[in-house]
Amino acid sequence: MGLLAYSVVIQTIAIAIGLIKQSSANGDFKFVSDSGLYGPTLEVAHAYYGQWPTGLDATNVYNGSNNVIQVGEHTSITEESAYPSLEMNQPPGGAINYTTTPPTSANHQDYFIGVQSVVVDALDRLWILDTGRVIGPDGAVLPAAYGGPKLVGVDLTTNQVFKTIVFPPEVAYADSYLNDVRFDLRASLTESGRGVGYITDSSFTGRNAIIVVDLGTGESWRHIGLAESVRGESQFLSFIWGQPTYYTSSNISPLTTNPIGSDGIALSADGETLYFGPVASRYMYSVPTARLRARGPTSELLAQQSVVNHGQKGQSDGFETDSNNLIYVGNNELNAINVFNPINGTTSLFVRDPRINWVDTMSAGTDGYLYFTSNQLLANPKTRPFALFKAPLPDGAKKASHVL
Repeated sequence: MGLLAYSVVIQTIAIAIGLIKQSSANGDFKFVSDSGLYGPTLEVAHAYYGQWPTGLDATNVYNGSNNVIQVGEHTSITEESAYPSLEMNQPPGGAINYTTTPPTSANHQDYFIGVQSVVVDALDRLWILDTGRVIGPDGAVLPAAYGGPKLVGVDLTTNQVFKTIVFPPEVAYADSYLNDVRFDLRASLTESGRGVGYITDSSFTGRNAIIVVDLGTGESWRHIGLAESVRGESQFLSFIWGQPTYYTSSNISPLTTNPIGSDGIALSADGETLYFGPVASRYMYSVPTARLRARGPTSELLAQQSVVNHGQKGQSDGFETDSNNLIYVGNNELNAINVFNPINGTTSLFVRDPRINWVDTMSAGTDGYLYFTSNQLLANPKTRPFALFKAPLPDGAKKASHVL
């Protein structure tokens, strides 16, 4: 641009600014504005005045965020009680083992240490995913010890534990963070005939993966642990309600960017594809579930090579699938939930509301609603109540069933 042209542009801007100042004194302008709303009207399913929730299932079971109640059940729209018992929620001696130097998380197999997710499977059984990790006095998440990271199955009819699967140290590392789980109960998948679970390891230290567990034998293994798709992106920074979301590993540690890896997870309606994504990323990926179940000498190579990038979908935590095979993903920077259509590869808005602050976990119900927690995860300070919202699923969809 030449000097003369540049001068004309400056003069034009100056004149325009002058006109704006003169005009603004003559009255208020009514500019078009963002309503902040889109899609179905949200309904309040529960208001939390105590602990802030993380995981939930549409059966009124949820898990909290501290060691008062790890797993609870809604007893009214504003009240909760410990589930399946208060005893299981209170490990003897507490959730921290101070006999080790430095302290570690406790290793009780029969008590909850740090529950992250609760999911009801197609046979109406509740599975509770325990990270085995707890926050220490300095705000740091303490390492896990064998016996802490586990998957606990509860019969919702009797409220009794029917199975506990403890993850070995070579599957759930001391710095792993078992985040969310999805189940496929088709008998043909394994020799045990009891189906499998797929779990995201969202570790803050970069050793992320998808963990597979045989629900019959209790065997478990890791896959795609070296793939970039399960790891957080370098120097990732998101903005929630206009605030940057930096990360610190303890109360005395310096700020850094978000390091959280594979977190959200959703199983396609036919059980053949697993969708996932790191928290520190705006991309969604998928992998054929057959590649995750394989355990041959080159199975890890084939699993890594079969990962598909489905493009950007917003910054997300929880994922979910409905019976029409639509994939729901949080879009926390837009106070929204997006929906991905695998048929045409498009991502679009499902619902948007200014009350949404951090969609942590979603659960499609048999009643045709999508339930999700909005727990102000990164807000400081947090303001009660925290919310469990629900919105009707489109086109008659409901919870997907993965059992034959």
